[in-house]
Amino acid sequence: MKISGEVKEIIYVNSLNGYSVVEIFNSGVTITAVGIFPPVHEGEIVELTGDFENHKGYGRQFAVTDVTVNLPSKIENIKKYLSSGLIKGLGEVTAAAIVNTYGSDSFEVMNYPMKLAKVKGISLKKATEFGLEFQKIKGMQDAIIFLQKYGISINLALKIYRVYQNKTEELVRDNPYRLVDDIEGVGFITADKIARELGIDTNSNARISAAIIHTLKEASSVAGHTYLPLGELVKAVSELLRPEEDISSLIEANIEDMGFLSELQVLDTAEHKAVMLKKNYSIERGIAKKIAELEMQSFLIEDDLEHDIAAYERANSLILHQNQKNAIKNAITNGVAIITGGPGTGKTTIIKGIISVLKNMKLRFVLAAPTGRAAKRLSEATGEDARTIHRILDLDFKSGKGYFTYNEYTKLETDVAIIDEVSMVDEYVFYSFIKALYKGTRLILVGDKDQLPSVGAGNVLADLIASSKFDVTYLTEIYRQEKNSLIVENAHRINKGKFFTVSSDSTDFFYKETATPEETLETTLSMCVDRLPGFLGVSPLDIQVLCPMKKGIAGAININARLQDRINPKNPAKKEMRYGDQIFREGDKVMQIVNNYQQEWAAADGLKIEMGVGVFNGDIGVIERINLQNMEFTIRFDDNKVSVYSFSDLDQIILSYAVSVHKSQGSEFDAALIPVSGGPPMLLTRNLLYTAVTRAKKAVVLIGPKQLFMRMIKNNYTAKRFSLLKQFILEEYREDGVF
Repeated sequence: MKISGEVKEIIYVNSLNGYSVVEIFNSGVTITAVGIFPPVHEGEIVELTGDFENHKGYGRQFAVTDVTVNLPSKIENIKKYLSSGLIKGLGEVTAAAIVNTYGSDSFEVMNYPMKLAKVKGISLKKATEFGLEFQKIKGMQDAIIFLQKYGISINLALKIYRVYQNKTEELVRDNPYRLVDDIEGVGFITADKIARELGIDTNSNARISAAIIHTLKEASSVAGHTYLPLGELVKAVSELLRPEEDISSLIEANIEDMGFLSELQVLDTAEHKAVMLKKNYSIERGIAKKIAELEMQSFLIEDDLEHDIAAYERANSLILHQNQKNAIKNAITNGVAIITGGPGTGKTTIIKGIISVLKNMKLRFVLAAPTGRAAKRLSEATGEDARTIHRILDLDFKSGKGYFTYNEYTKLETDVAIIDEVSMVDEYVFYSFIKALYKGTRLILVGDKDQLPSVGAGNVLADLIASSKFDVTYLTEIYRQEKNSLIVENAHRINKGKFFTVSSDSTDFFYKETATPEETLETTLSMCVDRLPGFLGVSPLDIQVLCPMKKGIAGAININARLQDRINPKNPAKKEMRYGDQIFREGDKVMQIVNNYQQEWAAADGLKIEMGVGVFNGDIGVIERINLQNMEFTIRFDDNKVSVYSFSDLDQIILSYAVSVHKSQGSEFDAALIPVSGGPPMLLTRNLLYTAVTRAKKAVVLIGPKQLFMRMIKNNYTAKRFSLLKQFILEEYREDGVF
């Protein structure tokens, strides 16, 4: 059935999906309507489709299935709408003047600034601003109503509208598949659903092209590939499209056309034909060109490095191994140098030595790391200012869109740039950093080649080493080994394919054998909440559970729910918010899972308050406050940054009592619990376990069946990442005649 009426009051709105509780005034009676609404405002007239139902707790309600929004027609409602605050600068007095002048034609006049400017107190400039804002509000409502018909959430509809503005319906109707390429967060499935309802041919070029773009994007974001071999791409696209007959030749023809139109890059390699997104091609080509330039155009060093290194040894009462001395010399004399080694092999000692020599030489340097935690750790270890790559490049939003202040046009004023934990730096961030360096700047890269690769696309460290064009120092000797400590020793044993050792004398490495996933789960909960906090003298929030798997009884999702119940249980004094099946409450430990370059934050240091933008994938914090009225929540991150989020940003965070090992890259925790209860061989690998163990400072506890850990340690499988960076680097050297 259909009813219509005036919006009297908006009781509740879920900004994520548009679910609303709205009071409607209909024929002298107030009706409570519930369902998915577009943004509506008091005074508007809505036409609702649905049926009445009796709710056990709230009584009789009108359950809405469809909504049409119209502007109010009554004079008092027009005045109320115009003065509601929707249009910036238009208050009650101005709204009354407009309505007194034009009456029921007031909305029509809002589209004509010359007429609106005839109202006393409204300049032509103000009239133009009011008109543009009025059109924007109406256009947004119309666009959202249109998109809602195809099951698109309010949050996503707003994102689409921000890109297409008042052309939303026109552009989407013309080619819904453009959403895949234009809108972050819209995949092929969503666009395909709209296309089917619009009657677009299932074998249309637009559909096939969108599937190709989607497949390459997914390969990049999920698996870290920067390209796919032609054969694999055609197969994956065909599986996505599910055609009734073989259309491989049609897919290949579209790839060829997209290459010709420069929408894709198609290249020949020694093994196969490679297909890349244009963005990935530009980044990899750019890295290759810039890194070769940095290597070949560095300035000559004439200082007595032996003397400077000896001075560093005396000042710190230590004797460096010859390999460590060579690492310092090579880093300072080469344009690009790589230092790689596992825990305890002296990477930090070498960085400190490099800094000491640079200071003696009066050379400027910057210390960078991919995450806030890694930067903080580097700063504490060296006593120098270390910042994230993003903060060094200085995110700026004056244009309304995030960009780096330091880039290929505005360079960083430094002689030497040192990046720590480089194994987890993806190609986009790495390229952004190196193109902000002047010719002649020395680049020193420090990391562990055996760690898991970056979460983002590319395989920077591995590709640079594989190119054999840059000086690489391999650190193999263990120098940092505390008495009764087994973390470092066992990390290296695991990395060599040997089973870890346990000892009753160990103060930091423990193993609890369990027989079933249920026992693994209960042991993990007990260790995290009761046993380990008392042993280490830390809070359960300082203990990080690292899971190989997200799903399963002992996977990250289930452990998160169980730890939330134990560490931060439901409490009437703590506000909550829901996102899908997940509940977040005040006091919960959470992690940012995407880079948000526009998220504002503030950090207090005594009386000084620092303001900034940018919260990044892997940042961990605690929800301090939930404001249900304003639909906002506040997170205090580990580095004391405080940031206020909208409920519409809930898809950017997860509970982080337990996280996947991949999400822990670049982080360091007081203690790590590592439960293993099963999974596919491609996940339960040696380097995943090695990465997990090396995240802990004070204690590691492995929990699970012995045979599973033995299987992981013997499994040296490494998922291949398709990347052309090595090939592009070699091509740069050939072009310069130094191959």
